[in-house]
Amino acid sequence: MWMCFFLRCLLSYLIRIRLAERMSKSVPVAVVTGSNKGIGLAIVRALCKQFTGDVYLTARDVERGKEAVAKLQEEGLKPQFHQLDINDLQSIRTLRDFLKEKYGGLNVLINNAGIAFKVEDPTPFPTQAEVSMKTNFFATRNICNELLPLIKPQGRVVNVSSVMSVRALAMCSPELQKKFRSETITEEELVKLMEKFVEDTKKGVHEKEGWPNSAYGVTKIGVTVLSRIQARRLNETRKGDGILLNACCPGWVRTDMAGPKAPKSPDEGAETPVYLALLPLGADGPHGQFVSDKTVQPW
Repeated sequence: MWMCFFLRCLLSYLIRIRLAERMSKSVPVAVVTGSNKGIGLAIVRALCKQFTGDVYLTARDVERGKEAVAKLQEEGLKPQFHQLDINDLQSIRTLRDFLKEKYGGLNVLINNAGIAFKVEDPTPFPTQAEVSMKTNFFATRNICNELLPLIKPQGRVVNVSSVMSVRALAMCSPELQKKFRSETITEEELVKLMEKFVEDTKKGVHEKEGWPNSAYGVTKIGVTVLSRIQARRLNETRKGDGILLNACCPGWVRTDMAGPKAPKSPDEGAETPVYLALLPLGADGPHGQFVSDKTVQPW
């Protein structure tokens, strides 16, 4: 008798667990990288107000991430938290596995994490180039490689680039401009170009080879072109799924990175990334574009 009662309780418990798992996998989910401060935090704030589903604030440092979550909770918002260091492949894969297990995928991904050296920073230019490229381009690429396969139909992906990508492109040699504007450039070719820039800076020949004197700008060229390649690949491999992927410029925003003289507040800087993340279901664009102030810009 007790055994039957125990088995009934166990079966009821297992059924509740299974139903809870099914319900969680039907909940839409958004992830914002590098979001414990600045534009990323503002993006999470806006999504918590406008996105119907769970919104994950991520940060490399757990304590700083939890402090940011607590700050938003004081505003009456309900973000979730997950640790993420985009420079650590295992950290990316831990997030990937969590999203796959709990939600069965991902609806919105905003790749906001990035770094920039101050103008007056004495760090040698080759070091700035290597460090910036590792985070802004290669780590963003790693995030995309691991998480894009999880994007559900009608999903939205936003890679935060910069207007500096456009300015740096204009300062590249005509040969490099042609390559970066190509509609057929492959990811492998782009990777080799980004690696070449870093190597050229170490050899002291980057200007001779047609590169501009902006490590940050070149890394953001990489992000913008990578976005164009990814969008093209989605058209080829997941046609009909309605996934929209774009690069964007949030503008010159008052953050630790851009300084206090910038004209935009973080909340204003979040407007274009959030606009792209919340493009309505069934929308057919923008896709594979560079967007600033909610407007597609020429590349």
